Order: sequence, then C-alpha cells, then structure tokens
Amino acid sequence: MKAKALFDRDFVVGDTDPRLFGAFIEHLGRCVYGGIYEPGHPTANEKGFRQDVLDLVKELAPTIMRYPGGNFVSGYDWEDGVGPVEQRPRRLDLAWMTTEPNLFGTNEFIDWCRATGIEPMLAVNLGTRGADAARRYVEYCNHPGGTTLSDLRKQHGWAQPHGVKFWCLGNEMDGPWQMETKTATEYGRIATEAAKMMRWVDPSLTLAACGSSARNMPTFGAWEEEVLEHTFDHVEFISLHTYLNNYKDDPQAFLASADLMDSFIEEVVAIADAVAAKRRSAKRLMLSFDEWNVWYRTRGKREGRTIPGWPVAPPILEEIYNMEDALAFGGACISLLNHADRVKSACLAQLVNVIAPIMTENGGPAWRQTIFHPFAQMSNFGRGRVLRGLVDSPTYATDYYDPRGTQELHFPLPAVPYLKLSAVHNAGSGHVTLFVLNRHLDEALAFETELRSFGPLAVEQATQLRHDDLKAVNTKERPDQVAPEPLRGIDCGPGSLRVSLPPASWCMIRLAPAA
Repeated sequence: MKAKALFDRDFVVGDTDPRLFGAFIEHLGRCVYGGIYEPGHPTANEKGFRQDVLDLVKELAPTIMRYPGGNFVSGYDWEDGVGPVEQRPRRLDLAWMTTEPNLFGTNEFIDWCRATGIEPMLAVNLGTRGADAARRYVEYCNHPGGTTLSDLRKQHGWAQPHGVKFWCLGNEMDGPWQMETKTATEYGRIATEAAKMMRWVDPSLTLAACGSSARNMPTFGAWEEEVLEHTFDHVEFISLHTYLNNYKDDPQAFLASADLMDSFIEEVVAIADAVAAKRRSAKRLMLSFDEWNVWYRTRGKREGRTIPGWPVAPPILEEIYNMEDALAFGGACISLLNHADRVKSACLAQLVNVIAPIMTENGGPAWRQTIFHPFAQMSNFGRGRVLRGLVDSPTYATDYYDPRGTQELHFPLPAVPYLKLSAVHNAGSGHVTLFVLNRHLDEALAFETELRSFGPLAVEQATQLRHDDLKAVNTKERPDQVAPEPLRGIDCGPGSLRVSLPPASWCMIRLAPAA
C-alpha cells in the first residue's frame, strides 16, 4: 500500500499559536488532590506541589492551563478558594457529587503555573452566578491595588497582580448536566454583560464564549449562531469540546474519528463567519478547543461515574489509555495542527489522573499514559508554520458511533484516508517536522513525500509509537510498555523522503537543514 504527500514552504495553513498546546485542570476526582497537589508526598515541595508531576508536566510541555472547570465552575464561588486555608469552607460539589475542601484555589493555581512556566486560563461561573461575580474575580486577580478586592489579594500574600489574560465565559451552558443550564438567548445575554464588565475592569483581556457542548448535541449550530449574535462584538473566541470514543470496539472506525473533529472545526468556523458576514464585519473569531481527548470507558450516567457519600477527591473518571487510544489521540493532534489558522487555543482535558496523560498513585509514583507521547511530541516540535499539503492516500469506509444521552448517532465516513498527517516548518531553525498516522491495522504504508523549496534536509530524529497489541497500556509496574522507539529505514534525498510506516502507528519525523 502506498501514499504520497507534497508540501511547499510557501503553501501554508497558518502559524501555530502558543496557546494551541494547552491542557486543563478541574476540581474533579484526583486531578488536583493527589494529582498536582499532595502535601506530604515524598516529592512535594513547600507549597504541596508534587515534584514528580511537575517534572512530567514540563516534559509534556503544555503552554496554557484552563482552571477550575469544567462542570465544576458552574457552581463555584471563587471566594471560597482564597484566603487562609484553615478558614476556607467545605462545600458540596453538585457537578461530581463530591465534597470540595477548597485547600487549593486560585492563588495556589497561579503559583503552580509559575512553577511550570505555563500561562493561566481562568473560567468564570455563569451558571449559579453571573456578571458581577465575574468582574469581581477579574479585579481580585488583575487589579494592581488600591481597591478592596485587589488589596484583599495582597492581604492573602500575593502582592503583585496575577495578570491573567485569557478568560472563559462559563462552561457547556447548553448541557442539561450543567448547574443552571441556559438557553442560547439566556447565555448570550449573561455572557455579553460579563464580558463587558470584565473588560471594563481590565481592557487587555481575551475572552471566549461557550459553544455548544458537543457536535452531537441537538443544540449544536443554532446555539453558536444565537450566542454569537449577542457576544460577537465582545469576545475573540468561541469554544469547542470533543471526546473521541470506541464504544463499538471497532479500531478502524475509532481511528477515523478525528476526521469528524476536522468537520466540527470547519462547521463552527462557517457559523462564526456567517455571523460576521451578516454584520459586514472583517472581524474573524478564533476557536478555542478547550476540551478534547479520548474518553468513553468511564463515561455514562451520573450514578455510574460518582462514588456515594460525598467523598473528597475520589478516584473517578480515571481512564486507562491503551495503544489504540494513543493512535486516535494522535489523529486529533493532527486535526488541531491542520487548522492552526483558526484554532488558536486548545486544552487537552485533563492533565493528571482524570482522563489524563499523567497518572499517579497517592503517596507513590507518577507515570506516562500512552496518550502522553503524541501530545509531548506535538507540543515540543509542532511550533511553527503548518504547511498545506496535497495528500494522495488509499481510503476505507466506516461508520462512527457517537452516543449522547439517549441518542444513538452514527456518522458515515465513506472515504477515510489511511494516511493522516501534518507538517510544521520552523522558519527560525529551518526544521520541518512531520506527524504521521498510519490507520491501516495490518499493512505498512509506503510513504513518499515531496518537500519543495526547503533546500537539503537530513533526518535529525524519527520515532514510531506502536505495539503489536492495540490494547497494551502503561502501568505503574510497566510505565514504558508503550513508548516511542526509533523509526528506521528513512531515505531522505534532495527535496524528498521515503519511509515505510508500520501498521497502526503514530510516527514523528524531524528534519533539519543539511550541513
């Protein structure tokens, strides 16, 4: 089986924004408590941050971090998470049926971000609260001083403003699982008022309005249009959320699922541009894909994903990722890169333990899940200009099953290329990095690519992520069972590259200017 691709340095999609490589921390399960924060752990520093997790996060290299939710934010009073820890209230969290001790809050999150060199992204509660609480939150975080709220931050021990620039206006407000679900009109009005008042406090903010919770929601499309009719002049971003699944245990359909992510992005772009066109506006809204991942085994009804008794930080939604999950996940990475002209922010959901690339044991070790590796390679080596390629690949037909509640939705995919890839050119260093997915389960793919106008290139690094068993996982005992290995046999000549891509593999090929 053969496939070809052609890239020219002057044919580009767009430049990757640093915020494209983000992730997500929510007060959910063991993401915070026992994940990033565990005082008393052998590696914990004086702030209670786990150093073993910090080390893995730096290796993963996310650039922006969304906090504190997620569903959690729709019932969150930000004031509960600031001030002396011993005085903070314990609350029932209706999003995940747990008890929130508020030992970790906004200021601790900012300190954690500074320890990792990651930009903070905050979400405001537009479920049980509204615009006034949102603008007060901005004042507490960003105003330099001289007001009650900014001086309160100083009294709490943070003299300098946090300077948080990216803010999300609520979360999944069309979802019936959300606290105080809104109609598109209700949400559009409250988001507009919140945006207006927040920016009055700090004119430098970048704001994202909530898109529909998923492409398979009955509200999708109409929600985006109505919300943007209200918020268009007040926001820079509209959000998208997608979780890929393999409910049917059909690997071939599962590996095709990222192509629907491409469709989702292009549909939201079309809606946003239609709203702009009706205004005869040259403004172009960007997309914030602020939740995306593989997630299905631990999904289901509320009673199936919670633990009775209102526990603190229970082990819920701890998806164990296997080899085929990493392949589908890699396809999603490629989809994000290939829409770098409009997807300017994205957050892998989530970071630790909860549907996450990093797993920990309380009091014990931390290790990389299979999905860790495609993200780390994309984030570390995907910075630059995404090239617009011409791809010629054999295809296959499949049907993707994507349930939502009582709906059983099937999406026919009549022509899925076995080859899915992205190419990123770093003009500063001259590197060209190829991220390549072979979706054929049994056959290697003879891949040939033409690289025009780059001059002589040589292979600097080439890896493959594959395993004979698509169900193979990484564990505490075998943390590297699925990990990148060298990809050999690459023929790199003037303006061309040839290689055999193993079946069911994610490969990264990094080319440097030849001496």
